[in-house]
Amino acid sequence: MTALPQNPLICGGPAPAFPAFRARWPWIGGDLQTLRNSFVHRMPDFAPHPAERLSLPLGDGSGDRLWALLNHPASDQGKPLLILVHGLTGSEDSQNIATSAAYHLRCGYPVLRLNLRGAGSSRAYCKGQYHAGRSSDLRDALDTLPAALKARGLFLVGVSLGGNVCLKFLGENLGTAGVRAAATVCAPIDLKMAQQRIGAQRNWIYERHLLRDMKADARAVAGPRRTEVERGLAGVRTVYDFDDKIVAPNNGFDGAQDYYQRSSAAAFLDAIRTPTLLLHARNDPWVPAKMYLARSYSPVGALTLLMAPDGGHVGFHAAGSNVPWHDRCIGLFFESVRAR
Repeated sequence: MTALPQNPLICGGPAPAFPAFRARWPWIGGDLQTLRNSFVHRMPDFAPHPAERLSLPLGDGSGDRLWALLNHPASDQGKPLLILVHGLTGSEDSQNIATSAAYHLRCGYPVLRLNLRGAGSSRAYCKGQYHAGRSSDLRDALDTLPAALKARGLFLVGVSLGGNVCLKFLGENLGTAGVRAAATVCAPIDLKMAQQRIGAQRNWIYERHLLRDMKADARAVAGPRRTEVERGLAGVRTVYDFDDKIVAPNNGFDGAQDYYQRSSAAAFLDAIRTPTLLLHARNDPWVPAKMYLARSYSPVGALTLLMAPDGGHVGFHAAGSNVPWHDRCIGLFFESVRAR
């Protein structure tokens, strides 16, 4: 009889004791775990946490600015600023981002929800749009944060596409000095492999809905280029088409394949020196687990792989707690880094 893999599987660098994952009924299996946030909308109450808006200029000469929402914990516990970076078609108001923000605020962290270029409240102040490799935007945002916010260091959390952006940024080692630790959730570190998975026949409903939102975002950012963008979107039928006809030509890539190769975080992982938790699920229907399991992890390295047997794509709705499992694990990891 074949032994079941450790629940959860932990490889690589130092890690605390993480809880096992058992799916909460009725959200059984990768698809239902993934879809729960679409079925159940329960936005947290941020009334106890004072909020302020931050405008962060980008350094590429475009005049674009990123907007972020900063919430403060009910009482100052001297903890680092925790920064959340959303995924594809997301924003500060994405269900998973808001849920994570509320949890970490309850744990005493000040939390900044960053809207990437052209997303959420950044949209009105941008002519361009984010993509999976635009790590320079994250670098600029961190560089221009007020010094007082960075005085205790930074903890960085990237979700899905935002996770790929964070890992690429960390691997480039430019502007990372203040980042004490990082974590990613279901990051597509091999963009080509992720595109092939989302384009598989079993995922046609996912791709259709994702593509609808991607097109809507592109139209919203287009402004005076609306006619040109509409012409490009007319021939877009798949996520690959979107990357090839919209993302690549608008960002200096020679087609989708070039975009995937130059932007995938997998090529940057070995250069990361910041303690980083890579959190994933074996049954993620969007991001194949093999892109994580195909590489090795040093016990004295910066990377720690945490792989649950279940949880879907940024789901992790576990029995026994209303807090998503990934948020609890990230909290444990960050506290372990603080204690070192």
